[in-house]
Amino acid sequence: MNRAPLLAELIGTFALVFAGTGAIVINAVSGGAITHVGIALTFGLIVLAMIYTFGDVSGAHLNPAVTLAFAAAGRFDWRDVPGYVAAQAAGAFAASGLLRFLFPTHPTLGATLPAGLALQSFILEVVLTALLMLVILNVSTGAKEKGITAGLVIGAVIALEAMFAGPICGASMNPVRSLAPAVISGHLEQLWVYLTAPTLGALLMVPLSPLLRGPAGGGANGRSSI
Repeated sequence: MNRAPLLAELIGTFALVFAGTGAIVINAVSGGAITHVGIALTFGLIVLAMIYTFGDVSGAHLNPAVTLAFAAAGRFDWRDVPGYVAAQAAGAFAASGLLRFLFPTHPTLGATLPAGLALQSFILEVVLTALLMLVILNVSTGAKEKGITAGLVIGAVIALEAMFAGPICGASMNPVRSLAPAVISGHLEQLWVYLTAPTLGALLMVPLSPLLRGPAGGGANGRSSI
């Protein structure tokens, strides 16, 4: 496989986790200077930026759940899934590792933890990721999320969902976004919620895609640009 998409996924996911969870950390150490709304916007804006930066290189998945859903929908080659997931995980862990170096006393590094019952957060994460994947599947062609509107729409959905659901479940929607800070900070409690729920939510949308848009075309690698 061409190394460029893997490098793009690594850098893009690094940027997502560094900026997004970094906003959480800096908000805490600065006495709330960023605010919850600012954190939500940070997640949405960094995803928007990475889509426009890497959308035509790797599709800017930045998320194993998205990669798996694209593969299940027949828009991405299953043979490329392990490389994408490994690159995404590497980027996420690099970001959380750097945040640990910069803020060694912060207790969670932006790890996602349920504010209430684990089941409540599990259901929220399933629904949030399902809605996000529904949008992604319908603003992308193949497995590439790049076009005039794709970045804006996907970034806006992430910001919106983080804004209203973040205080309860963390609005992860991304297994590696939750895995890296949890492992680096040692907060593994309820991690299963954030590994399984986003994956399930993304996969739930796969059967709807052909009904809404018809069979999707793709290039030789199961990807085609918008």
